[in-house]
Amino acid sequence: MFNDYRGSSSTHAYPLPVPYVIYRGSFLRSDRDGVHGLLFDRRYLELELSVNATAPVFSSSSGIRAGMPTLAPTIEMGPALQWHIWRDQSERLRLDLRLPVREAVTLAAPPNAIGAIFAPSLNLDCLGSGRVAGWNFGLLAGPLYAQRRYHDYFYAVAEQYATPTRPAYEPAGGYSGSEALLSTSRRFGAYWFGAYVRHDWLAGAAFGASPLVQQREYWAAGVGFVWMIRASKTMVESDD
Repeated sequence: MFNDYRGSSSTHAYPLPVPYVIYRGSFLRSDRDGVHGLLFDRRYLELELSVNATAPVFSSSSGIRAGMPTLAPTIEMGPALQWHIWRDQSERLRLDLRLPVREAVTLAAPPNAIGAIFAPSLNLDCLGSGRVAGWNFGLLAGPLYAQRRYHDYFYAVAEQYATPTRPAYEPAGGYSGSEALLSTSRRFGAYWFGAYVRHDWLAGAAFGASPLVQQREYWAAGVGFVWMIRASKTMVESDD
C-alpha cells in the first residue's frame, strides 16, 4: 500500500510479484539495500549508484486530483557517497552517512526528466544477536531536497485545472520535508521476510502551500515476503 505521493491522503495497493535477485559482483550488486553499482570502495568511503522509484498517480473522477492528468511512474538514478562513520568491534552495529543525488525520469513514451533529488540521511544498522539472532534492524532519517521541476510534477496546479477548492499553484524548489524509516528483516532458509514503518514530516516544505498536499505529517508501513527459488553454485562472502 503506497501513498499516491508524499502528502497525499490517497493510497493504492500494488500486489504484483516482482523478481528478487541477490548478486555481488565487482561492480554491480543487488541485495537487501536494492540495486546499486559500486564505483569505488575505501575503508571509510564508498561511491555507489543509487536507485529509487515512484508509483503512478491516477486521477479519478473524484478526489483532490479530479480532472487532472494521470502522472506516470518515475525512476530515479544517480551517485551516492556513503561515509562509514562508525563501526563497533563486532561489526554488528554501524552508522553511515549517505549522500545520494538522483535524477528523476518518467517511465512514459517519451520519457521526461523532471529534476534532481538530494536525500542525505544517517543510517544505523544493527545485526541481531541472542534472542534476536538472524534479524536485521535499520533506522534511517534525514531531510530531502528537490529542484523546482520535481516539485512541479507532483504539486503544481495549472490554470486550466484550477477550481474554487483547488486554486492554481506553482511550487518552488528546495526543502522537501524529512522522513524517518524503521525496518527489520530476516531470512528463513529459502524465504525472506521484511517490514518497515515510515514517518513523513512536510512542515516547511517548499510545496507545503499546494492544494494537493492533504497531510503534512503521517505514518506509512509495509511488509514484504520473498521466496528464493534458486541459488548459484558459485557463492561469495557477504559484506555483512
